[in-house]
Amino acid sequence: MTYTENDVLQHSSDKLGIVTRESLPLDTEPEIISLRPGTLAEYIGQPEIAETLAIAIAAAKKRKEPLDHVLFHGPPGLGKTTLAHIIANEMGGNLTVTSGPALEKGGDLIGILTHIEEGDVLFIDEIHRMPKAVEEFLYPAMEDFAVDFVFDKGVHARSHRYRLNQFCLVGATTRAGLLSAPLRDRFGILKSLDFYKQADLIQITKRSAALLDIGIDNPGAKELSRRSRGTPRIVNRLLKRVRDYAQVRGNGTITKQTVEAALALEGVDKLGITDLDRRYLKTIIHFYNGGPAGIEAISATLQEETDTLVDVVEPYLLKIGLITRTSSGRKASESAYKHLSINMTDANSQDIIQRTLF
Repeated sequence: MTYTENDVLQHSSDKLGIVTRESLPLDTEPEIISLRPGTLAEYIGQPEIAETLAIAIAAAKKRKEPLDHVLFHGPPGLGKTTLAHIIANEMGGNLTVTSGPALEKGGDLIGILTHIEEGDVLFIDEIHRMPKAVEEFLYPAMEDFAVDFVFDKGVHARSHRYRLNQFCLVGATTRAGLLSAPLRDRFGILKSLDFYKQADLIQITKRSAALLDIGIDNPGAKELSRRSRGTPRIVNRLLKRVRDYAQVRGNGTITKQTVEAALALEGVDKLGITDLDRRYLKTIIHFYNGGPAGIEAISATLQEETDTLVDVVEPYLLKIGLITRTSSGRKASESAYKHLSINMTDANSQDIIQRTLF
């Protein structure tokens, strides 16, 4: 006996109820709910950057050209990767994502560049960590949309230029000063992302809560945004922890009291200061008499990576004035003493160090 495709489909649906020609809602649902906005219209905060990109994208689409190469720099979690996704969506191209440390050899980059289609977007995160030999392959790719191959060696060496499809390179870095001048100058749009205002973070909190299907009142959103260090990534991370607390210990709705109780367990205070921040400040105050202290010395005392302190801890502490950076090193400000409730005259006492540092 032979069966047609319709017979198989009908038999399967009768027996199991899972095979059908129609696309079910479950088929189109993402595996993980993304809190990342997909368009500039959905993007909240950084109004000057959003407006600049909107104009540049509209102009590029009108001319039917790829967008100028874009470089974003700023502390982690402020939306550099999100903006790269938005640029790809707005330009109607595919997004290829990689990072500077992942591109170990020139061949790694060439393999990616030769597979990019017309109008696509290449996003390189932590672009300042790209090896110099790989970086030099980017120069002709960014300027002329071509890469140069060298065959053979010595007197038999010959060069071949391979033409690439026109694309847009989006670079992201937390250390703009470590980028070489030739690479930095090849970007047409350079934008610095700053910490977000509380009003913008409140909007982000409410939008994310709606996507996560959790209720949150205005005082709760305000309190959560106040403790998020001006960073969307942190506000979304803390929101998920507060959501867990509200569903297990509360009534399923996030209030100001819920936020305070949940973040007390996380060690996040009213300024968004974490346990690592407090250890960092107390190290400067107690071990180095309030500073100045070199970052390598602080890193060795804390047994934390220097890059972690420079990229994650220091930007926010500098922003709110708890530390200052001098030519001699880092110093704790008077505000840091007050926030930690440390008496400046007793800061060097050994018994206080033992009781309060770790």
